[in-house]
Amino acid sequence: MKPCYYEVLEIAKTASVSDIKSAYRKMALKYHPDRNPDHHEAEEKFKAASEAYEVLSDPQKRAIYDQYGHRGLEGSGFHGFHDVGDVFSHFSDLFEDFFGFSGGGGRGRQRARRGQDLQYAVSLSFEESFSGCEKKIELEKSHACDSCEGKGYPKGSEPVPCRHCGGTGQLLHSQGFFTISTACSACRGQGRVVKEHCADCSGSGVTQKLKKLTVKMPAGIDDGMQLCLRGEGDPGSLGGPAGDLYVLAHVEAHARLKRQGNDLHALERLSMVRAALGETLEIEGPDGAVQVEVKAGMQSGDQIRLKGKGMPSVREHKRGDLIVEIKVETPQSLSERQKALLKEFLSETAGQAPEVKKESSFTKSSKDSKKPKTRKWF
Repeated sequence: MKPCYYEVLEIAKTASVSDIKSAYRKMALKYHPDRNPDHHEAEEKFKAASEAYEVLSDPQKRAIYDQYGHRGLEGSGFHGFHDVGDVFSHFSDLFEDFFGFSGGGGRGRQRARRGQDLQYAVSLSFEESFSGCEKKIELEKSHACDSCEGKGYPKGSEPVPCRHCGGTGQLLHSQGFFTISTACSACRGQGRVVKEHCADCSGSGVTQKLKKLTVKMPAGIDDGMQLCLRGEGDPGSLGGPAGDLYVLAHVEAHARLKRQGNDLHALERLSMVRAALGETLEIEGPDGAVQVEVKAGMQSGDQIRLKGKGMPSVREHKRGDLIVEIKVETPQSLSERQKALLKEFLSETAGQAPEVKKESSFTKSSKDSKKPKTRKWF
């Protein structure tokens, strides 16, 4: 289980943005890889602090985390950092502010980079979201160039060592106890200079290709949910892992049923006569017609809950409920015959007292508390 982000940065839940940045700077200095070489525990704490800062410094991510925790962030597509290289790449501007140099943590060597995450939106009907389905998608994504096998230069034209950095790809700078490396601008951190670029990819090593995928949408998927397909994003560089593909679901609204979580809500209108007499209704549920028993005398606003007749849960093997709200309608246009019948009904009930609901224990205790208390002497 992931630790609390506020505890990681040792701050209160009411901390301001400046408090969060100050706390992260303290943690970044303490657990920076250059200060803790080859120290796995310090590296993990550096990543944890960076992940906490990424969430708490972003108002939208922080709001989701405060309300739903780590699970809410995962549902929105946030999965933290894969490695320290991800941290340095993501916070390059921030580290420049902290340490005086962009990047950092290179220790004279170039790091592998994870590929870019991609997102693809898929539209589903309400029925497809209820039962689950498979969707075929097509997207353009980066692939290693076939001509140069991702190297960026044709065969027989090997790159030569860069004269500016001596082939390391990094230029070192010292400040205090830090030795921070930045990518060599002459070779762009590669350490070698290419004399002739591949004609098909213009030296980038990647080309765009159309890829077809079949995505299984689980039963119960809701509008705005995302599915993560690991490794289906853009390829990484220097041996880094590929990014992920996030499939965003757009679910069409139902004409009569309104979804709230895994529960479904339906509004059923009844005339005052039908509500007074009671009857069995047949309404449309997510998987067909459902019988609903309306008891005699139901009032407007009363609800009937049908257990297990709602939407399937994506994470659990159960379904939500179908909640039918009754709205009693009073007729506005009456014939003379109808008016006469209602007047006859009114005369027959004129001497009857209206039904009084029993007082709850809370109401009774509240009334009793208002009565003057008398002390009995024995």
